[in-house]
Amino acid sequence: MPLIEVKNVMKHFPVQKGFLDTLFTRQKEFVKAVDGVSFEIEEGEVFGLAGESGSGKTTMGRLIVRLIDPTAGQILFAGQDIATIRGKQLRLLKRRLQFTFQDPYSSLNPRLTIGNAIADALRLQGIGNKSEQKQRTMKILERVGLSPASSFYDRLPHQLSGGQRQRVVFGRAIILEPKFVVTDEPVAMVDVSVRAQILELMKDLQDEYSLTYLFISHDLATARHICDRIGIMYLGKIVEIADKDRIYTDSLHPYTVSLMAAIPVPDPKAKKGEALPKGEIPSPINPPSGCNFHPRCPRTFERCAEEEPALREVKKEHWVACHLYD
Repeated sequence: MPLIEVKNVMKHFPVQKGFLDTLFTRQKEFVKAVDGVSFEIEEGEVFGLAGESGSGKTTMGRLIVRLIDPTAGQILFAGQDIATIRGKQLRLLKRRLQFTFQDPYSSLNPRLTIGNAIADALRLQGIGNKSEQKQRTMKILERVGLSPASSFYDRLPHQLSGGQRQRVVFGRAIILEPKFVVTDEPVAMVDVSVRAQILELMKDLQDEYSLTYLFISHDLATARHICDRIGIMYLGKIVEIADKDRIYTDSLHPYTVSLMAAIPVPDPKAKKGEALPKGEIPSPINPPSGCNFHPRCPRTFERCAEEEPALREVKKEHWVACHLYD
């Protein structure tokens, strides 16, 4: 049984209107951030979610760990629907589900020391006394590469580099020994020279704590190095899922093909791939009819504007939502 099962999940945010708009227009509008997404994550896997900004990746990650509630659909963790859990049961569940935010600086309290920021999770969960909490926090600081821990424990976030703050965020995530961690663009805010170290830390923590990751990124080159499978999102929907090698060598959906063409190749003589799609992602308030990608697709035909394609398995363990492969 998969560790995470996402079944036709939707998240629609109501649009806040001004007084006059509310007075003259009774029809409510919604931002369809996630609009009918389904996928599974196996235990011990690193599953990647990739796509342009605004495609719904971060919203999907927050839904899985119950930072926000879904509008519709089911999210199962080890067979249990987390959307139905409340109170003490939810607090205990959140020990096993953690989230690392894209910007570590904004996710850390600027007035809280690094040691207290990490130990906060233990206090909120009622684990150990003050001495035990500090001892466990010092151990975690060493584990994520902030050594000696005594020199980092009483520092404030602004006294650390971007890479060090990212290590603090991972320390805060693993101190409760979770089973599943959502990492939202974990290397986007650090220097290029530090990215490999952060990715290596992720893999080491995965091996040591038997972690399962959802790796959210717009950088497909980075995702290839750490993910086992990758799902491509566009305007709130999954358009393709396959293992990392097949996504790169045998992309099927025109959107995925265009994303692969955008990856820089360190060879000036290398043949360029297909051109990137024209324009920008349409508004999630009023998405296009049929296939969401058809206004930008170089291979569109009449059916694309009329009928939404279903995500189906067209090759073994290779799923795509495109009428070209019906």
